Amino acid sequence: MSNGYLTTHVLDTARGMPAQGITIALYRVSGNSHKKIAEAVTNSDGRTDAPILPVGKMTAGTYELIFDCASYLDASGAAPEEPRFLSTIPIRFGISDAEAHYHVPLLLSPFGYSTYRGS
Repeated sequence: MSNGYLTTHVLDTARGMPAQGITIALYRVSGNSHKKIAEAVTNSDGRTDAPILPVGKMTAGTYELIFDCASYLDASGAAPEEPRFLSTIPIRFGISDAEAHYHVPLLLSPFGYSTYRGS
């Protein structure tokens, strides 16, 4: 059993606040295969209530977080558009050390986003 785990959060950089209510799905990626292994929704702090990949479940490999942002952006007061410029944001990343804490946040605005490996 590994001691590593994965966390994430979403910050709305246009409004300067956490992004609540964004559904996040986590997939394990192998070649062209995607296997959904977890799903969570951000809370009032823009975080999931628990690690999206808890201790004991993480292994080295390639993963993808899919952030479903359209409903949040629609409700946030962002200028309406159809289709929305950013509706679903995928972030693919590798985990090389299953014993470590990986933190992959999303910094979001209606027309751009960024991410990084946090702590």
